Amino acid sequence: MDIKTLGQALRSGKRVYGTLIVSPSARWPQTMRGMDLDFVFIDTEHVAIDRNELSWMCQMYEAMNMPPIVRVPAPDPYMVTMALDGGARGVVAPYMESVDEVYMLRESVKCRPLRGQYGHRSARGERFGDELHRYMGTFNQDNLMIVNIESEPAVNAIDEILSVPDIDGILVGPHDLTCSLGVPEQYDHPKFRAALKTIFSKARERGIGAGIHYSGDAKMQIEFAQLGCNMIVHSSDIVIFTKQMQIELNYIRQAFGDQPYRADTKASADASGAKPI
Repeated sequence: MDIKTLGQALRSGKRVYGTLIVSPSARWPQTMRGMDLDFVFIDTEHVAIDRNELSWMCQMYEAMNMPPIVRVPAPDPYMVTMALDGGARGVVAPYMESVDEVYMLRESVKCRPLRGQYGHRSARGERFGDELHRYMGTFNQDNLMIVNIESEPAVNAIDEILSVPDIDGILVGPHDLTCSLGVPEQYDHPKFRAALKTIFSKARERGIGAGIHYSGDAKMQIEFAQLGCNMIVHSSDIVIFTKQMQIELNYIRQAFGDQPYRADTKASADASGAKPI
């Protein structure tokens, strides 16, 4: 899926699928080629990826028609510019709670190459001539602007946040949101589910993509999608590796009567009856 098609799908409500990629290995893109992903999610907020590695990853996945969506540590115009210059096709800014923060992201993603005073004012709707306005529209037409919703204050301000022009999607961070709601990691809690339904429905009413990044089981991810999200970011390369490796090693251990590792986990139970894949 190319970036233009991805943006249209997000805004129209069509479901799109991706995963978080941590590994910068040169072998990984070829492995990912056969997975039929619509995009890849690359996180530079929590993952130690340097600028050179990020650019290499972005250019490679873009060439394979898996547009790279990059989460930067903050909506800072300089951080966002580095990600876009490196090849990011969409930018996610974390823990957004105010209109001012979203306008800062808009300046960075939709008003390039303006920055500074003119960038701030342009993000708020001021024009500096029709020619420049047309130029910026063309220059940034395929950059996706995605807002991370990860806290109760963000949920409370969701109408104001979504009123900022040019938002292509919102992405819920479920771990941080459950913590902020006072129900840490209780992803089936009614308070969390109600917040998701509010976020997703309000985004979709405005023609904005609604997404969530979840690293637990696929059944829960389906339940989240049924609440109204259409951007599904499921798990990550490192999480899937860890889960599957534990299942397979426990399967081998049990074949020899050895003690499974962390026998209280579901992975160990699965290993006793299911053949590894």
